[in-house]
Amino acid sequence: MLREMNVRVVLVTCGSLGDARKIARAVVGLGLAACVNILGAPVESVYRWKGKVERAKEYLLVLKTTAAKLKALEAEVKRLHRYEVPEFLVMKVEGGSGEYLKWLRESVS
Repeated sequence: MLREMNVRVVLVTCGSLGDARKIARAVVGLGLAACVNILGAPVESVYRWKGKVERAKEYLLVLKTTAAKLKALEAEVKRLHRYEVPEFLVMKVEGGSGEYLKWLRESVS
């Protein structure tokens, strides 16, 4: 169970499907994420930016990684992202399929 606690899920939104795919390919290719799910239909986001309420269509990425890769993953997402302040939200994984978690850890090591 201790090893599962090192697994993280990261949420990132992008303004285009092309940008989402570019980030996904890069971070998996560099071994910073084991898998990235891209929600292919846009989500509608409502947010406050520079004092105004904005609305945008965005594409959500769900990245699976480990705690050890978070710093490098965030740096790569920021490097590739078009947003001034990209979303990068990290969630701890409490558990899951032993085989999947083993594969995930091996994929980013």
